[in-house]
Amino acid sequence: MKKILSVATLLLTASFPLFATESLIKYESQYSVKETADRFESIAKSKGLTVFARIDHQKNAGSVDLTLRPTEVIIFGNPKVGTPLMQCAQSVAIDLPQKILVSEDAEHKVWLTYNNPEYLKERHEMTGCDEVIKKVSGVLSNLSKAAIAK
Repeated sequence: MKKILSVATLLLTASFPLFATESLIKYESQYSVKETADRFESIAKSKGLTVFARIDHQKNAGSVDLTLRPTEVIIFGNPKVGTPLMQCAQSVAIDLPQKILVSEDAEHKVWLTYNNPEYLKERHEMTGCDEVIKKVSGVLSNLSKAAIAK
């Protein structure tokens, strides 16, 4: 019976697509959403990245008499990095410029979240871009860690 269940489980799970990487990378911040977002924006600008927009979803929700926990998105990038990604797979343009989400969960924990570049590589079937993906991963990780560092 145990073997039958194991085979059945294997066949069942084999029929569903699996992704090798998590699609989102999250870091917990000890700062408020606003302070974490302020820190991230300041650090990104100091590194020569362009900040295209900062969206305060909580404020926007309030403008139509709805409530939302603190939630901000920062859209940023650098064409020297984004363009080579698009040259590998033009469809990645739908996910560029880069975005980070800073949000507060129901337990009042603050999270800084971004799309995993390895997931984008899989999603857009990019080949020949491993060095660029590695560079983007490093930049996002370093910026995020700096923004939440005490």
